[in-house]
Amino acid sequence: MPPRKRTTPGRRARRGGQPQLNEAARLTQQLIDAGYTKKQVADIIGRNSSLVSQFFTKNKGAGFVDALRNVVQEVQSGGVNDIEGLKQVAAHDITPRTRKALPGEKGPHRARTRTKDVIETPGHSAMARAAKQHIAAGASRLRPVIERTAAVGGSIAFTVRAKKSAFILDAGDRRDSPGLRRGVVQRPDGTEERAYGKSLGGAQGPGGFDAQEWQRRVEAANGDVAAAVRNWLVETGRLQPDAVLTHLEIRGWKLQD
Repeated sequence: MPPRKRTTPGRRARRGGQPQLNEAARLTQQLIDAGYTKKQVADIIGRNSSLVSQFFTKNKGAGFVDALRNVVQEVQSGGVNDIEGLKQVAAHDITPRTRKALPGEKGPHRARTRTKDVIETPGHSAMARAAKQHIAAGASRLRPVIERTAAVGGSIAFTVRAKKSAFILDAGDRRDSPGLRRGVVQRPDGTEERAYGKSLGGAQGPGGFDAQEWQRRVEAANGDVAAAVRNWLVETGRLQPDAVLTHLEIRGWKLQD
């Protein structure tokens, strides 16, 4: 008689043949049931969606249980429900990734996310994001994207997020962002994301704003990228004068020569 095949604890079947979820996967599933995606859960815990998928398939995620539990409790209590706010809730229980100390170094260092400046290569791009707190401080991390793109004669686009009532034109109105009805995202917290300067598609042109012009706009706003974007939105009749941007993303690229 052949030996009985053993199963790992994380693979034991429930009644009905479904795999037993570990705690990280169970909490993640509660967030998914509440309307969040795996990618958004990954953003909340500062990792990628591939790792979140492995909570379900490879029994990973034990180190994120406390953070996920706090996030679930926050969502279920009706408190913070936007991604940036939930990031802050989770951050208290997430240990930053570290790398092994190299010869001559005193100890482990916090791991850095690898980035590559590829704007100078036609067809490639760079991007930076800022949330409400960083926007209030001038959104300085966004400025290098505009400066590097301007230096190579490239183009930029941006996505803004604000209260739905702060926008003057209706979502998808062609006067707001021609051909970009798909570039509007409505959020459950009453905010909207709107994209400006993306490719128009078809034969309408490549899209994008002149990065050099926007570099001048940023300089006129004393280096404050968020203020420059907000001023443009107000000047062009898209945003209420007293509106507050809660998120801002800047993308820069150079078209093929």
